[in-house]
Amino acid sequence: MYFVVHGCLRMYKVDNKGCIHIIHFAAENLWMSNIGSFYSATPSEMNIDALENTLVLHISYNDLTTLYVQAPKFNRIFRVLIENNYVSLQKRLLQNISSTAEDRYNSFLEAYSHLANRLPQNQIAAFLGITPEFVSRLRSRLNKSDT
Repeated sequence: MYFVVHGCLRMYKVDNKGCIHIIHFAAENLWMSNIGSFYSATPSEMNIDALENTLVLHISYNDLTTLYVQAPKFNRIFRVLIENNYVSLQKRLLQNISSTAEDRYNSFLEAYSHLANRLPQNQIAAFLGITPEFVSRLRSRLNKSDT
């Protein structure tokens, strides 16, 4: 489990066609982990890497469970973090199956406003399930409406 001190991580899967599907971004003060792999101690189907120069803190499963025993308040803190991430993931899943690409882009801007100008278009596109060219058109359209 990783905590981002500074920089930005992405969690993604590469499909059989070589396409990258980004599941999650984590920037400053956020956590990143393939939670299923972490708790089951099984190899992950997903990758995590840095999109910028990044400093992370990490904790192993054994150290985390020791922390839970030695400082029980951390058990609650981590449970709340995981619950909040689960809720966010459910919202993202529902949005991906029921919203337009433009609505997904606007939601990305709301949720990740701090990353919108830091991430390349191709990374945003891979997160939203659209092409980088469509992200460019959406950005142009939004910039025109702002003027």
